[in-house]
Amino acid sequence: MNLAILRDIGPSPVDDDIARIARSTRCIAMIGLSPNEARPSWGVARYLKSQGFRVIPVNPAHAGSAILDEQVYADLHAIPAEAGVDMIDIFRRSDAVPTIIDQALASLPRLRTIWMQLGVSHPAAANRARGRGLTVIENRCPKIEFPRFL
Repeated sequence: MNLAILRDIGPSPVDDDIARIARSTRCIAMIGLSPNEARPSWGVARYLKSQGFRVIPVNPAHAGSAILDEQVYADLHAIPAEAGVDMIDIFRRSDAVPTIIDQALASLPRLRTIWMQLGVSHPAAANRARGRGLTVIENRCPKIEFPRFL
């Protein structure tokens, strides 16, 4: 493929969204964050924290404990509104996405972005969230995507 053609295309609309998200997001609720340092969710959360993002763990099996110095919540409903969550990052199977999005829409008044990790996608739920004005990123990882824009 001719690389000159690719350079002329410029950034994609998804890249524009990711750049905006990387620069404007402050607080991320990570659904499925594991306390196990060998798990991908832990590595992504650690990276995001190192870049100045607040990462709030959501994992019912560890609710009340702490992961990466943040209290773990059982679900999105339990996170106080004053936490200011503006993005959720989903580390769960795709079939769990509709319920998570419903919870997020009902519980997080400042929510602007729904992010689904690599291998996670649910077009119908994503479209429902987009219809409510949210930006939705599917099948990508912020640890991979954000460094291009930070």
